[in-house]
Amino acid sequence: MPELSNQARPWPMSRLAALIAALALLDASLAFKNVWPTPAIRWPGALSVELAVCVLAMALGYRRFGPLSRRTLAWLGAIWTALVIVRYADVTAPALYGRPVNLFWDMRHVSAVAAMLARVASWRLVLLIIAAAILIPFVLYRVIRWALGRVNDAMSRRIDRQVLGALAVVVIVLFAAGRVYSESGFYDDESALASAFPAPVTQSLVRQARLLVTEVTGRSGTVLGQSPPMDVSLANVQGADVLLIFIESYGAVSWEHANLAGPNAQARASFENDIRQTGRDVVSAFVESPTFGGNSWLAHISLLTGLEIRDEDANVLLMRQKRETLISTFARRGYRTIAMMPGLQQSWPEGIFYGFDAIYDGERLDYKGPPLGWWTIPDQFVAARLDAAEIEPRARAPLFVFFPTTGTHTPFTPTAPYQPDWARMLTPHPYEQDELLQAWSQQPDWMNLGPSYARALAATYKWIGGLLRKRADRDLVLILIGDHQPPALVSGEGASWDVPVHVIANRTTRVAVLDALRAHGFRTGLMPVRPTLTRMHELVPVLLDAFSGTDRP
Repeated sequence: MPELSNQARPWPMSRLAALIAALALLDASLAFKNVWPTPAIRWPGALSVELAVCVLAMALGYRRFGPLSRRTLAWLGAIWTALVIVRYADVTAPALYGRPVNLFWDMRHVSAVAAMLARVASWRLVLLIIAAAILIPFVLYRVIRWALGRVNDAMSRRIDRQVLGALAVVVIVLFAAGRVYSESGFYDDESALASAFPAPVTQSLVRQARLLVTEVTGRSGTVLGQSPPMDVSLANVQGADVLLIFIESYGAVSWEHANLAGPNAQARASFENDIRQTGRDVVSAFVESPTFGGNSWLAHISLLTGLEIRDEDANVLLMRQKRETLISTFARRGYRTIAMMPGLQQSWPEGIFYGFDAIYDGERLDYKGPPLGWWTIPDQFVAARLDAAEIEPRARAPLFVFFPTTGTHTPFTPTAPYQPDWARMLTPHPYEQDELLQAWSQQPDWMNLGPSYARALAATYKWIGGLLRKRADRDLVLILIGDHQPPALVSGEGASWDVPVHVIANRTTRVAVLDALRAHGFRTGLMPVRPTLTRMHELVPVLLDAFSGTDRP
């Protein structure tokens, strides 16, 4: 009898405050959102249906099993901590990267990202990240374990248990109603009822598990289309060296966001002068990339094959097949095909699929200078190496060059200085010491990478313009194209997947190429304009048509 009267007694304020704090903490831990576009998070007051299910299960199970044991609470705390980490990755990755995470394919890049941070970040930041990676999960577990303990204690009191169970039922019913109404069209995703409940973390885990099973079993259902006709004459570019340069992270935002376009106005004007003063002209357009914020190779293979490759399933499937590519097209017409790969530091099975005559990877490039950027090899050095080894000799076959740059890769610093003496780029001391110190002093501002992105693009315009001036006497056709937009923390929320493409050629001897591209929708000048011309893989027939003229299938 004394126990019943004790159960009926009102909650002491200290116990009530502790319970409310525990419930708020557990809810916030699974219902927070990202403070776009930063790694920070906030809790908008949304409700976690997983917390409601957990509380209801504890309330219903108490009468039969009693309170949870210390061991069970420990395991529940560990599982809850794991869910919090998954939630953080789920809401933060799209804000920083621009797309959802696929753990099966993305986890293999974690080591590369860690290596990038070790190279470009200060040692203090690296130590801070390591310490945070160790301490945060531990502290998080201890706090969550305390909160779960408070809820477990409340279950031993009948009134507490009944009130918590009833509240949990209400939350679950409202969540289910929001889902039903949203799917039936009565409410949209921005309605008050829908926004009150974020997507459950377990839903993300189920999606990742489904992706994993799909990849492991090979039942993705990916079907590749038919390759576009590649057996063309290339009559309009015959004898010219054709350079396909993928500019890393060169997105439409660099032209359309004032804070990015403004700082590059002078660099672009100078680059356009480099083009015109060397007897060349440029036409430009926007095309839609198959990827966003990363996975550059999906853009590369889409343009090289004329097939839209938007995920790793399609990429792997295509690599198992024998397909015509731009490389085989140019090789068939007597071109020497070359891949300049400064970011290639290991074996590259894709090289077998493409069939290049020569691949200049990191080892073959043999850069002796100081490290700069993520991949340590400045783009201007790669261009200088290409020029000295392949472009400069006169008695040779024409070249088709595939060159993915690295200088504008996240986090965009340090930016390599421009060296007017191109021969010096091939020496162990390509820069003056003060230039190096100034470059190395650049530290990425992870909360505002826009300025460093703009500087990196300006440097890219500079060295490409320098190459055009150095080889003003040579017949060069340059295709400059972005692989994807920069990550979302630069490009902005809801940015398109569009990238610029420029084609530069001699204005007299290659006028047929430029006129054909204008007929397809390209505009004269360096500035691309709307609307978007086409998707990246659909650019292949456009280019081949311009390169072949009337001698096409």
